[in-house]
Amino acid sequence: MQLHSMETLLKQENSEAILGAISSTLERSDEAPFWRQKSLPLCEAILSILLPLREQNLLFDPEGNSHEVLTPKLFLRWCDLLSLKTLAFILTASNKEGKLVRTKLVSERCNTYQPIDLEILGTYLSGYSVNLIDEWIDFPITNYNLHIGMTSLLTRILEGNI
Repeated sequence: MQLHSMETLLKQENSEAILGAISSTLERSDEAPFWRQKSLPLCEAILSILLPLREQNLLFDPEGNSHEVLTPKLFLRWCDLLSLKTLAFILTASNKEGKLVRTKLVSERCNTYQPIDLEILGTYLSGYSVNLIDEWIDFPITNYNLHIGMTSLLTRILEGNI
């Protein structure tokens, strides 16, 4: 069995391979089960969106800037709960319009957008009291703070420090 770095996995592998590597790393770590149980669903929600965007060559960061490859740094940018909420609304609008909206990507590329299934992300966000009807309704700060803890753990994993 060949081991791949997280950077390599994010650039070319599917969700199962990436989640498997993160799960294995979490199992070997001395992190509390609480963090392991919370972090994998977050990763799954993010990957359910970023991998289809990667395949369409339409990756972007929370500010809407284009990215050519899915890197650990870009993945971690989307771990923020507010960013994930914004992403859900961007892709909901994009799915309705049939093109990628609210980004700084070149418009010709945005027109090649294929709708992305938002079920996994929507289920995840709903579990953290994120309103998926009105973008401007806030969510509990405790949920935001919890995501800061998960992001810290995932940063160590993706950087190879666990």
